[in-house]
Amino acid sequence: MRLLLVEDDEYIGDGLQAGLTLEKYAVDWVTNGNLANEALKMNQYEIIILDINLPGMNGIEVLKSLRKRKDHTPVLMLTAQDRPEEKVKGLDAGADDYVVKPFDLNEIYARLRALYRRHGSGSAKLPFIEHKGIKLEPASHKVYFQDKLIELPQKEFEILSFMMNHIGQVCSKARLEETLYSWNSEVESNTVEVHIHHLRKKLNSSLIRTIRGVGYIID
Repeated sequence: MRLLLVEDDEYIGDGLQAGLTLEKYAVDWVTNGNLANEALKMNQYEIIILDINLPGMNGIEVLKSLRKRKDHTPVLMLTAQDRPEEKVKGLDAGADDYVVKPFDLNEIYARLRALYRRHGSGSAKLPFIEHKGIKLEPASHKVYFQDKLIELPQKEFEILSFMMNHIGQVCSKARLEETLYSWNSEVESNTVEVHIHHLRKKLNSSLIRTIRGVGYIID
């Protein structure tokens, strides 16, 4: 799952990026509001962690710009101010949840999971999704094929989850790479193809169809 982290404090940002990466998120980290606004115009994210007090555009301005573009990506706001008016301002601008600094990383993880369950599409909102003999459980990260548990590495699970959330839609190679990797990650040219190949071997070989020159689809 790809996430945008907007935090100007180097210590907090570095800790969050490291912790979220260990939790299997692909994290893009920017340190000011202007960079955040540009990143959100050019990229798609599943969730955004957004600090309020930022250089350039502040967090509220970034959030208002996001919602003005009809972008409903869930936003978890960070603030050092535990005042009701501060929270009301952010929620009225379109924030989905709030965490006050200092925070525990486990609380961040739990709130992100809750946001994805509430706002994600398809299988993210369901206890499981079934299609062509495959049962995928987003919360437990388990996949069954014909009632048999199939062990999938994280990136194979992410590709399968994304595509089962978009059944009947062509998913381009670039979009799948965006889901799997942050800006700083090195992506080999055939990474997606290799993951698709492994999924076909472990599951139904006809599950994922290649649309030559366009991408992949689960019919």
